[in-house]
Amino acid sequence: MPQFIELPQVGESVVEGTIGKWLKRPGDRVERYDPLVEVVTDKVTMEVPSPVAGELLRIIAQEGETVPMGAAIAEVETGAGAVASAPPPADAAPAATATVTAAAPAPTPVAYLLDAQPVGPTGGSAVEARAAEQQIAATPPATTTVTSAAMPPPQADADATRPAVSASSASPHRLSPAVRRLAREHSVDVGRIAGTGIGGRITRNDVLRYLESESGAGADARGIGVAEPSTTAPALVPPAGPAIAPPALPAPTSELAAPGADDEERIPLSPVRRMIADAMVRSVTQIPHAWSMVEADITRLVARRRRERDDFHRREGVNLTYLPFALKAVAASLKEHPTLNASWGEDCIVLKRRINLGIAVAAPSGLVVPVLHDADRLSIAGLAHAVADLSGRARAGRLRLSDVQGGSFTVNNTGALGSVLGGPIINHPQAGIITTEAVQQRPVVVNDAIAIRWMMNLCLSFDHRINDGAEAGAFLQSVKRRLEAMDDDTPIY
Repeated sequence: MPQFIELPQVGESVVEGTIGKWLKRPGDRVERYDPLVEVVTDKVTMEVPSPVAGELLRIIAQEGETVPMGAAIAEVETGAGAVASAPPPADAAPAATATVTAAAPAPTPVAYLLDAQPVGPTGGSAVEARAAEQQIAATPPATTTVTSAAMPPPQADADATRPAVSASSASPHRLSPAVRRLAREHSVDVGRIAGTGIGGRITRNDVLRYLESESGAGADARGIGVAEPSTTAPALVPPAGPAIAPPALPAPTSELAAPGADDEERIPLSPVRRMIADAMVRSVTQIPHAWSMVEADITRLVARRRRERDDFHRREGVNLTYLPFALKAVAASLKEHPTLNASWGEDCIVLKRRINLGIAVAAPSGLVVPVLHDADRLSIAGLAHAVADLSGRARAGRLRLSDVQGGSFTVNNTGALGSVLGGPIINHPQAGIITTEAVQQRPVVVNDAIAIRWMMNLCLSFDHRINDGAEAGAFLQSVKRRLEAMDDDTPIY
């Protein structure tokens, strides 16, 4: 029996996902829990397993398409013998006297998630609505038989045997949030777009193709190279005399090609790149960023790390970098300044009781921010192990959803890239993000004398709705003070 596979709910704040890559093709055999598709959300790229065993009949959501959580993305033939009922026609008798049978079973949705969230004013779920439309669209009209005492015989009305709702009438202009946002950004009238999605729905690709076609028709819309025949005045007859040839016009040139098109290359956006772009735009448009920076003299910390580095690697099997020391200082400073470990709640400031530090990792597919939960409870050695584990799995694309949830503050080790100064964008909806910049030797004044010291810049972007410069500055000074105090007496374990 055909069954729908739905995009699973992966968290309260995740409302849609983008199909990254299908791992199976129509006709392939899939077993239960086999990886079926890679899905990209604004938090993580994950593999979605198949909840059933069977043969993949068709793919509903194509690669690159953004769909809401709970929407049907594929159809699998499970071989089960259950027969599903089809919805009665609109003009059928009341349910108490109507009997509906289906000669061919219609697909039924697979709801393998227990925490599906209701959406919409009616309290129905996106899963139910999408499943109903899929059932109607997939039921062959000729095989549905309706028997009712209150209905005319089939020969009296040929339409009585047809479902009341067809795929073409299933609200084709009901848009996903991503498609609605794209159409709004480009002021597109979706009524002029022919949808290619299921039931005639409009997908992101439909909008992009429409925008491309509109750019190609832009010349005609502006009247470039188009001669409009006159309908209000008769043609003028030139006076008698020698024929005068009109002046030669330059050869028409295409105004549709972008300037320098031969010198440019357009790279299509990957799902991860699009998600990052959306997240960055949301952050800078919704959070009023402010920025501050301090210098930290970590000469004693540099000496301590040099002495411990080789032995630590032999004992623990991971590198001892400067990042675990910085994470330890940041976690302790957040306990001292809790308004940096917070988020904006419109009518309140939400203080986070747990200190969950996000660490920005440059993965091959793009930037990801896995989370060190309860970082304040870990030793420097524990933080080193946690960083190695999370960053390794992030680069291998093996993060779990729990690895990217619950972050309360973000640390970005841009110094590893050689950066000495940065203005980071806050990871929405957090209250701040700090960068640890490159460790460099610089001449500084110490006790009225010039000395060569190991220095690190600490750069902070913070939400100015939650904290002012005084609170942000106090937090930075706290991080600086702790880093400068780290020496041979600082415990590693």
